[in-house]
Amino acid sequence: MTNILLNIDAAAIDWARAQFALTAIYHWLFVPLTLGLALIMGIMETCYYRTRKRFWRDTAKFWQKLFGINFAMGVATGIILEFEFGTNWSNYSWFVGDIFGAPLAVEGIIAFFMESTFVAVMFFGWKKVSAGFHLASTWLTGIGATFSAWWILVANAWMQYPVGCTFNPDTMRNEMTSFLDVALSPFAIDKFCHTVTSAWIIGALFTVAVSCYYLLKNRERELALASIKIGGIVGLVASLLAVHTGDGSAYKVAQVQPMKLAAMEALYDGGEDQGLTVIALVNPFSQPDYEAGGDPPLRIAIPNALSFLATRDINGYVPGINDIMKGGYMLENNTREISMDEKIKRGRLAILALKDYRKLKAQARKNIANPPKSKDAADSLYLDTGLTYADNMRLITLTSALKENMRYFGYGYIKDKAQLVPYIPICFYAFRVMVGLGSLFILFFAVVLFMVYRKDIARHRWLLVSAIVMLPLGYIASESGWLVAEFGRQPWAIQDMMPTWVGVSNIGSGSVALTFFIFLALFTTLLAVEVSILLKQIKKGPKKMQDSGTKQ
Repeated sequence: MTNILLNIDAAAIDWARAQFALTAIYHWLFVPLTLGLALIMGIMETCYYRTRKRFWRDTAKFWQKLFGINFAMGVATGIILEFEFGTNWSNYSWFVGDIFGAPLAVEGIIAFFMESTFVAVMFFGWKKVSAGFHLASTWLTGIGATFSAWWILVANAWMQYPVGCTFNPDTMRNEMTSFLDVALSPFAIDKFCHTVTSAWIIGALFTVAVSCYYLLKNRERELALASIKIGGIVGLVASLLAVHTGDGSAYKVAQVQPMKLAAMEALYDGGEDQGLTVIALVNPFSQPDYEAGGDPPLRIAIPNALSFLATRDINGYVPGINDIMKGGYMLENNTREISMDEKIKRGRLAILALKDYRKLKAQARKNIANPPKSKDAADSLYLDTGLTYADNMRLITLTSALKENMRYFGYGYIKDKAQLVPYIPICFYAFRVMVGLGSLFILFFAVVLFMVYRKDIARHRWLLVSAIVMLPLGYIASESGWLVAEFGRQPWAIQDMMPTWVGVSNIGSGSVALTFFIFLALFTTLLAVEVSILLKQIKKGPKKMQDSGTKQ
């Protein structure tokens, strides 16, 4: 760890990041639809259980079939994503594997046991189990998928806000001290709630889009209208919840990742009474000269909204990028934030202390295994530690230095303070795309519900076409949210603890580049196959039974 920067190929770092980003982006194309359709199909089968109308059974089976196609593709990309931690990010896995591996292990157990068991009953148990047991299996499949997402998001949230752990200099690893602190981190709870509600929006948009396609083709009218009602209600509720959970997430970001918030807002110089930027002219192709201060050109802002968002006080102080770099402002615990220069200095002290600590420990093991032959030299050693009095004192001093400065350990690898500022244009515009489209979805679902309950939605071709257009916009909004989350925490793989380039495996860039293009071809093929199968099933429509209006 202490000399890792000397060994890693710079190109390998870029390719490893690109490969992980590629896998994560493709994986997230499948996951939100899985979580969203799980809720939709659960509601529809509940309607069947309550009414026993075969129409609802046909409808539930139709959406479950589409769920199953997407579910299989999500599993394939998810497995590859987790393996990349061992292949491309082995230093990261070594350093925090004791913590990061725990939620992934729980997720694996849930995914491969709970989900696989109940998804089989859901697909193949219609005539083999009771209606109640089948309904429970459908809901448990969705709950299992959601719990899987919970543990993945717990792992990601820990990277953004590492808690419940301590560094052990003897093993050179961070070790978990409280599983509950990791699993129930406030950052993780907010991230989970916001992510899942956004996934419900995707599921609702998909349901409404497919149903509006049927209305455009003047077929499956009963299924389409019923599905639009359920999808519209889920979508509107989820969109409103996403506003609430997003506000909570932004507040947590302001507390523990102020640089991310400043990059999202292109806030160069902070202060009190800060407005929330609606739009501004930020060059999308280059990092702004934030050191010059001031506001971006043509900035339009909502007065005091950012202060309230970040501090719950309309007059609250929000630090800008330059404030964070210089330090000196008051924190919530009535202490002053130190400058980035000081953090870098303390980080380097921690790295040097760890290096010397390891040398003394190695010498102690050597002395214990092979005591000095000289009687005077042997007598000067403490038998329990294998060190002299002076070295024992030195070890105590180094241990104290590590405890004092370990929270800044990652800063010791920073060569230039500019590395600590995320790429502002991506953070700034991705955040506005996410928020803008989220607001649009609220309006869209409200209009759709109004029209469908007036029973004249089929007359408005513009609305039916708009519903289909909204589906890719939903994915753009979802991916934009992840761009904000991940680009905004750069350069950190683990906030304040490990920069991305320190966590990379010591492998050649050529092998990572090769697998990048292999995965690109593989994932693109998987996506094309899924879209093709989904379109065929949608065109085919639900498999109907006779007497759709009777009870079973």
